[in-house]
Amino acid sequence: MENKNNPYLDESFRDSISTVTKEGKRAWLYPKKPKGRFYNARTWVSIGFLIVFFALPLIKINGHPFFMLNIIERKFVLFGVAFFPQDFFLFMLAMLTFVVFIALFTALFGRLWCGWACPQTVFLEMVFRKIEYWIEGDSMKQKALNKRGWDAEKIRIKATKHTIFFLISFLISNTFLAYIIGIDELEKIITDNPSEHLGGLFAILLFTGVFYGVFARFREQVCIVVCPYGRLQGVLLDPNSVVIAYDYERGEPRGKLNTDALQHTGDCIDCHQCVQVCPTGIDIRNGTQLECVNCTACIDACDDIMDKINKPRGLIRYSSENAIKKKEKFKITPRVIGYSAILLVLMIVLGTLLIVRSDIETTILRTPGMLFQKPDDNHISNLYNIQLVNKTFSDIPVELKIVSPEGEIKWVGDGVKILKEQSVAHGTFFLIIPKTKILKTKTEVKFEVVSDGKTVSSYETSFLGPNN
Repeated sequence: MENKNNPYLDESFRDSISTVTKEGKRAWLYPKKPKGRFYNARTWVSIGFLIVFFALPLIKINGHPFFMLNIIERKFVLFGVAFFPQDFFLFMLAMLTFVVFIALFTALFGRLWCGWACPQTVFLEMVFRKIEYWIEGDSMKQKALNKRGWDAEKIRIKATKHTIFFLISFLISNTFLAYIIGIDELEKIITDNPSEHLGGLFAILLFTGVFYGVFARFREQVCIVVCPYGRLQGVLLDPNSVVIAYDYERGEPRGKLNTDALQHTGDCIDCHQCVQVCPTGIDIRNGTQLECVNCTACIDACDDIMDKINKPRGLIRYSSENAIKKKEKFKITPRVIGYSAILLVLMIVLGTLLIVRSDIETTILRTPGMLFQKPDDNHISNLYNIQLVNKTFSDIPVELKIVSPEGEIKWVGDGVKILKEQSVAHGTFFLIIPKTKILKTKTEVKFEVVSDGKTVSSYETSFLGPNN
């Protein structure tokens, strides 16, 4: 079947995928070791990512984590600010903002995130794959080693590689757990008696097994089968999106290089170097595919060949369909403008909510099922339940005051006087108001929570009185 954009393209490649054989079995990929300017740039970006990944759990602000996602206790610390379940709406708004950002980013630059910053790609290509090249050699040596029968040399090589893989997975597992429970709790698991932290040790071993399985065996299947992002490209990309693209206008029709005349029909000499270096086994000359993670390995491989045959670089490059077919320059489309406008609104709303977010959250409700009481002939009282959430890393002294109307608060028990750090406090109290201030069945009342003479939170609710 002929492609409407590239008339030289045979669409039959869509009938199969590179990682599955005709018998339906896994086809193991042996990508050739990449080299070139983009690979070097990605290496430095990955080094920065790895430094941030392993260092972030160690960073503290005033003795507290800089970043922690404690799903177990539902406590989250982002950039030194604590968030609780009561802030769930902020989390959902942040996730929505992130989704819109991904949609905008993909519409503009395709799957750039996958190739340069995705943890799966960074760890697989820049850590585990590099170790594999170092121990087993390049793709041809790896193939030969796997076809070879088991002997002492093969056992030594495989054992060395998988031991290192497991140890790195163990390190990643510990770091990953530190993001969840914090570095202090992780230190306790490591230094205390193992019997006191069986759950934590089990989690470490479980995560280690998962990471080892992903990077040693599952590999590119995460991007092809599991990750939904590749499938989103079909609706997020358009002809103006910048992706890794093959310039079929310049490269087709393909032909073997005539070494005598140094001439051929198109610039593509069908050397398959772009296919050999691809970590997902695709042929980028077939166009944008969901398996492409924009790793740039094909660009470096093709540029190297172009240098050798004295042709300009860029046969495979970052470009858009319209730039290749119509020679159009990059332009902002109405869809990009729409995404940008929505993203801007969401960021403004999220930023505003974060700025006005109080360190103490107050909830005051009348006790369900309770009517008003008459402590004496001149006053009416209601029973209330109060919940105070301290979202900071310090203890806060608090005092509850009635702002309007005039009234008196009487606690049941000791009341709430000190809010412990990152804690939720509950209390019960009577609000007693003079009869003269109660003019209707439901009267609006306003409370303030005061700390060190400053109002830190306020709350409005209703007061139930007799039907006058």
